[in-house]
Amino acid sequence: MISKKVNSVQQALEGITDYMTLLVGGFGLCGIPENAIAELVRLNVKNLTCLSNNAGVDNFGLGLLLQKHQIKKMIASYVGENAEFERQMLSGDLEVDLIPQGTLVERCRSAKMGIPAFFTPAGVGTEVAVGKEVRTFNNKQYLLEYAADADFSLTKAWKGDEAGNIVFKGTARNFNQSMCGAAKINVVEVEELVPLGALDPNEIHVPGVFVQRIFKGEKYEKRIEKLTLSE
Repeated sequence: MISKKVNSVQQALEGITDYMTLLVGGFGLCGIPENAIAELVRLNVKNLTCLSNNAGVDNFGLGLLLQKHQIKKMIASYVGENAEFERQMLSGDLEVDLIPQGTLVERCRSAKMGIPAFFTPAGVGTEVAVGKEVRTFNNKQYLLEYAADADFSLTKAWKGDEAGNIVFKGTARNFNQSMCGAAKINVVEVEELVPLGALDPNEIHVPGVFVQRIFKGEKYEKRIEKLTLSE
């Protein structure tokens, strides 16, 4: 058995430098790799391109990197609850590529499966299609989109073993499952790291072949992005 376990987030993120492209899992604040993001802030790497569903909130998630202007370009499906993301986008301080959510996840899934490009109907006839190849199949138009090309993926799971097999919990699976395995180096942080054989093979969501490094996160805040209370 090849162990993918590393002993700290510092070891897990070794090799990340300025100008790299990162896939970052999560949806809003659900299932984000909190420890990895905090380490990126500490490393102070600059001019990053981040592909993620959105950029967290002003003071948490990828919002922490935006605050320090560490991100040069965001590839996302929406701005979300992040006022700083909106401000930097409108002022021109941040390059932003907004694309349909399904296209975003398919870029990651295609990269994971070794598929270089794909056609999708999403975005045909809109600004999303500007400069892209359009072809017709069965009397319907489709856009050519390319798979993600990333240096690292940073994802978060509930539980994993030392061989890199991982299990997600509930909706925290979101983009994490497609992103894990879609980059040159795939890093997973988990809440629980168990010995090989402790996981039920039938419950594994991503097998260890897609993982290069796995570590146990020290703490998780699991903040609520938008609290709604009933009367």
